[in-house]
Amino acid sequence: MSKKSNTRLRRARKTRAKIRDLEVNRLCVFRTPRHIYAQIVDPSGSVVLANASTLNAAVRSSIKYGGNVKAAQEVGRLIAQNAKASGIDRVAFDRSGFRYHGRIKALADAAREHGLEF
Repeated sequence: MSKKSNTRLRRARKTRAKIRDLEVNRLCVFRTPRHIYAQIVDPSGSVVLANASTLNAAVRSSIKYGGNVKAAQEVGRLIAQNAKASGIDRVAFDRSGFRYHGRIKALADAAREHGLEF
């Protein structure tokens, strides 16, 4: 693995250890150059309670390309709606070691705007 990915994974482990102590649902985000994925996982880490990505039909119809800020905002909106439907209001934000800017920030801001607290 490259130094860059090792650094990201080290940050991810550190963040997840702190979230585990909180014992709350976590909003996990993962990004690739073409897509962005989000899912809400229960405190044990074994059950996915809600998910959204640029591969969902609802998101694909409203965006042209899945690897930009507009797509991340749509995924943030959809994950917040799915969480509300599942009865989830509060989560801990797990950015998977990615820096908090660009698409990650856009997804988080959109989820907050649509009623998710973290």
